[in-house]
Parts: sequence; structure tokens; C-alpha cells
Amino acid sequence: MEKGIHYGDDYKFIPATSIGSGVGLQVLHDIYCHTIQIVNIVLVGDSQGFVLVDAGMPGSAEEIISVTEERFGEGSRPKAIILTHGHFDHVGAIIELLEHWDVPVYAHELEFPFLTGQQSYPEPDSTVEGGMVAKMSPMFPNEPIDLGRRVNKLPDDGTVPNMPGFKWIHTPGHTPGHVSFFREGDRTLIVGDAFVTVKQEYLYKVLTQKQEISGPPRYLTTDWQAAKESVTKLRDLHPSVAVTGHGLPMSGDLLTENLELLVREFDSIAVPRYGKYVDGELH
Repeated sequence: MEKGIHYGDDYKFIPATSIGSGVGLQVLHDIYCHTIQIVNIVLVGDSQGFVLVDAGMPGSAEEIISVTEERFGEGSRPKAIILTHGHFDHVGAIIELLEHWDVPVYAHELEFPFLTGQQSYPEPDSTVEGGMVAKMSPMFPNEPIDLGRRVNKLPDDGTVPNMPGFKWIHTPGHTPGHVSFFREGDRTLIVGDAFVTVKQEYLYKVLTQKQEISGPPRYLTTDWQAAKESVTKLRDLHPSVAVTGHGLPMSGDLLTENLELLVREFDSIAVPRYGKYVDGELH
């Protein structure tokens, strides 16, 4: 492992999967979504230049490299790795990928404490309303990884390096520096975990990938007011297609109707009735 960068002491393989694991989906001509166990990575671009959005589960580097080379050719590598946020299932293979590819990493500056070894995320909440995945959440890594100087701040002007046409949008709530990416030209939205299309707290729904719009995963979300504001902000963009961090992409009228429903009924759909990060009401 490269000197000076390392995972948190609690990083380990997580034995969780779904029927979608190992399956890729061509969402648009330049947007490819691939499921690693229970989380999605996104390849954005073409053989002339592409980026990787998020870095999968712990231990998934070989699969990510293989998927990338199958799509773009042997020895291909992204121009950069762009992070929606720093939770373990979105940075799980990043150090091995950096050792293999030696490319820059970009994230929102509010995620830097969690990406440079300074601060742990809040402990996952196993008491939160939800099913077996929520109950399992204490086994999930939450200590910070340390990427040192390898991580760079997303540009202040809202552009996304090596993702022409996309702008980054600050969508906090799930984490302080969570971001989503939007391309106005065709209204493509790469969401991260600002909202998802599977009830991530319930093992059966994760296993089967039953499509159902929901707020961010409950057991790792600490600011529900910010989460609601972020979902409203994304709804107001009127996206035509949304690629989420968990669950299948959603598009067209189905996406429009479900986003409207999520914003309108966020308190009952997304916010848990109980849990240590819930104060009972949104303010």
C-alpha cells in the first residue's frame, strides 16, 4: 500500500450482496453503472477520456479494474476518481485503485476530514427504524481513511474535472460534504446517496433490488433537515434520468413522479420514526 495513505483500522470485507452484484447497465451512451455487491460505481465518458464516480466496496479493486478494461480496453484508466462522499462503500477500493492507476481524486472540501484521517463519521445507528441491514450497520467501517494530498477539492465554480457538461451540487444530509452531479444538456443526474431507489435498510429489498424511491440510507444519515432540502434541490432540477448510489437507475415519468412523491412525503417515506439521529420532527 502506498506510503502515507491508508484505510481506517476497521476496514474489512463486508459480506453483503444483491442479485444485481456484478451486473452492469448502459444508462446512456457515456454513462455506465455497475453494481459492486450492494453499491453502484459509475463510469462517465468514452474511450477518449472517462472518470470513475465512487470506488466501491472494500476488496473490490480487481472487479472495478476488470469492468473498466472490459469497457475501455486493456490498460485503460480514468482521468480521475470523483467521490460523491467518503462512506466505506463509496471509497472501499480507492487506495488499491490509486496504486494501480495513479490518478487524482476529487471531493467536496467538507468531506476532507473523513478522507484525510482527521475525523471518523458518526457511528452507524443500529437502533434506527428499519430491517436487518440497519441492525447489521455497527459492523460497517466508519473510521476515516487517509488519502493525504491525493485528494483534491472540487472547483469552486461548480465544474467537475474531466466531466464536461456536468456541475457538482452540494447535497448534504447523508454526510456534510455529499455531492451529486448534474448535466443540464440532457438532465442527467448522478445522485450518490442523496436519495436511492431501494430501501437500503431492509435485507430482502437489498437482496432483490426491489425498485422503490427512498431517502438516503437511514443508518448513516445524521441531518434529516439537510437531507430533505437536498432532495428538494434535486427535484427542482427536473432530471430525466437518475443514477443512484444504491438501487437501479430511474428515468422518465417514473422518476418525475417518484421524486415529487419523495419531496411531498419525505417525512413518512425517508425519515425514520425513531433512531439516535432523529429528533422526531423536521424543522
